[in-house]
Amino acid sequence: MLIRRTELFGAGIADVRIDAGIVSAIGDLTALPSEEVIDAAGGLLLPGLHDHHIHVAALAASLTSVRCGPPDVNDAEAFAARLRTSGTGWLRGIGYHESIAGMLDAATLDRFVTQRPVRLQHRSGRMWFFNSAGLELLLSHGDAPPGLERIDGRYTGRLFDEDAWLRRTLGSSPPSFAPVGSALARVGVTGLTEMSPTNEAAMGRHFMHETRSGALPQRVLLAGSLSLSHGDTGGKVQLGPAKLHLHEANLPDLDTATQFIRHAHDADRGVAIHCATEVELVYALAALRDAGVKSGDRIEHASVAPDDAIEEIARLNLAVVTQPHFIRERGDAYRTDVEAASQRLLYRQRAFLDAGVTLAGGSDAPFGHYDPWAAMAAAVDRRTQQGAIIGASEALAPEEALDLFLRVPDALDRRRTIAVGVVADLCLLDRPWSRARSALSSACVRATFVGGVRVFERDSEREPRKTA
Repeated sequence: MLIRRTELFGAGIADVRIDAGIVSAIGDLTALPSEEVIDAAGGLLLPGLHDHHIHVAALAASLTSVRCGPPDVNDAEAFAARLRTSGTGWLRGIGYHESIAGMLDAATLDRFVTQRPVRLQHRSGRMWFFNSAGLELLLSHGDAPPGLERIDGRYTGRLFDEDAWLRRTLGSSPPSFAPVGSALARVGVTGLTEMSPTNEAAMGRHFMHETRSGALPQRVLLAGSLSLSHGDTGGKVQLGPAKLHLHEANLPDLDTATQFIRHAHDADRGVAIHCATEVELVYALAALRDAGVKSGDRIEHASVAPDDAIEEIARLNLAVVTQPHFIRERGDAYRTDVEAASQRLLYRQRAFLDAGVTLAGGSDAPFGHYDPWAAMAAAVDRRTQQGAIIGASEALAPEEALDLFLRVPDALDRRRTIAVGVVADLCLLDRPWSRARSALSSACVRATFVGGVRVFERDSEREPRKTA
């Protein structure tokens, strides 16, 4: 395949040849006999984008779930309308936030739905709400876990941090990842880092099956439990860091966290530590100081980062994976829920870069939208949905925002480029960067290639096949 007249980032217009899944030549090239030719007409050719923090199984399930929170649902009336969805069996909702109709329990949900079991996931991903029919069905399968809240001898319908138990109880098997693969290909994503802390060998096998079958065309860096090993991965699936998921309300003792980090390092794995609050971040840095830092250690989210924590992250040479689109998606709630003096600490970007910290971007989908271009736009303008600006001094230039998704997945301090000999994981835009940078949008993605295979091409833009 020859991609003719394409813009290479910072290097002008050139032709790019792909052979056997590899970029084999760059320059002023002559088409070979019977070679497919794509005329890029000056459109930018990028390394395929990489989502550095995503939850694929949850995203796959969410694509067939009812959205029950902002921005789709913003008040109790709209919430009630969503729950009246017709059907039988479980009604699975996602994205709920207590600003809609308060902190739910079974009695509250029963006022909306009684004829079918309901389970709604809180926007944080840490809590499920069940109506009485759902509770009855769950408890018919066995004993309740510790995370099923009980007050005065009665189950409230709130389940905390028990996703593994819930999957076993419901007899759930991992869903097909084909809808996720298709959705990510449409926005130029050729690789992803799966960040669910409970990923074990069975999930590794499922990822290998889905990538080998083509259902999930993207390359995968699979993070997860300490029990994951190289034997659980292969093909397009590579072993990633061990995930330590901290919860401020229930932090382990520091020795336990330190031992987790040391065990990961002993297995030649980095650690990825979930830090959504300032307390979690301070705790994570203390554990890393005690355990020692290894190349590949990273902080996930760093949602609230004071200046001294940023200095410590830089000193320890840690990478940070951030979600700039949360300013867009959740910013209006932050302006209500977070003290004004602390809002400047939310999802910082410029401060990290100025301190010399490696910064990468991830969607946290389905808890945020999976479109990296929307995240880039939010990184540049820092605007909420209602137009307010949070942390204007943290804004990035479009080139810096794009760079968040061009990092090498298992070596975030390095940037992927297009060069002879590299794997042809590519994203072709329908316009040059001079135009794309002023309106960062996935609408500019014309085609996506993984290993030289076209996994997406915008139908409306598709041109007749050209050959030499």
